[in-house]
Amino acid sequence: MAIKINKKIKAYNVVLPDQAAPAPTPAPAPVIEEPASAEVIHMHEKVERPDQLIGATYKIKSPLVEHALYVTINDIVLNADTEHELRRPFEIFVNSKSMEHFQWIVALTRIMSAVFRKGGDVTFLVEELKAVFDPRGGYFKAGGIYMPSIVAELGAVIERHMKMIGLIHDPEMDPAQRAMIAEKRAAYEARAKKKNSVSAPSTKTSSTTESSSRNDSSSRRTPGSSASASASQSSAKIPSPDLAEDDSAGSFPPGATMCHKCNTNATIVMDGCATCLNCGYSKCG
Repeated sequence: MAIKINKKIKAYNVVLPDQAAPAPTPAPAPVIEEPASAEVIHMHEKVERPDQLIGATYKIKSPLVEHALYVTINDIVLNADTEHELRRPFEIFVNSKSMEHFQWIVALTRIMSAVFRKGGDVTFLVEELKAVFDPRGGYFKAGGIYMPSIVAELGAVIERHMKMIGLIHDPEMDPAQRAMIAEKRAAYEARAKKKNSVSAPSTKTSSTTESSSRNDSSSRRTPGSSASASASQSSAKIPSPDLAEDDSAGSFPPGATMCHKCNTNATIVMDGCATCLNCGYSKCG
């Protein structure tokens, strides 16, 4: 039987009568080239500084130094306008009118900027800085938070900035623990209000008795003695210069003490158990 070949012969094979014809070779599937995905850029020391950076400036006012410190942290945005966009700290500067700490401030900021540019996990800087203690003693900042040194407050500023850009996340407090803190706080404030209402009438009665006795004694005094008494009373109204204003007054009860876990004046004693209204730490578990 003759077979007409209309196509160009590219190859041939001799088939003997006692052999089966070879199966036709399937055509290879066409290769579909996928578009190359953009490479995800991570922070490393070879990333060049762009012409413009975004950042924030924080103010540190400590009683240990005369002038305030202004901390500026600039961030670089990696993989902008993509799903892998990241904002990471790139450099840090500290400026102040005081030149007393100029040397160690410049050295510290250069080292921290170099650590930022290295990439990786840079959050360890926060714990290292917050663990620095001043031999002269620390101080309380607004809100009743204890700072052991200026360097520790610098670490707190860096921690606050890293939380803002999403590099550090606060652990979520358990709902039951939040309810317990709210219950403790309400009970403590109710007890303090009841104590103040009970002590108010007795204080008013004693002040009335004292004023009547003062009127009786003043009627027996001579004009010269009354003038000296009024002068002494006016001088007694002048506050002592040794009494400084309490900057640690925050949103917690005035009788709260410092918590050893979060260094905040938020610990109250209820039913013989010390409980922190800020972090929920309790000696009773």
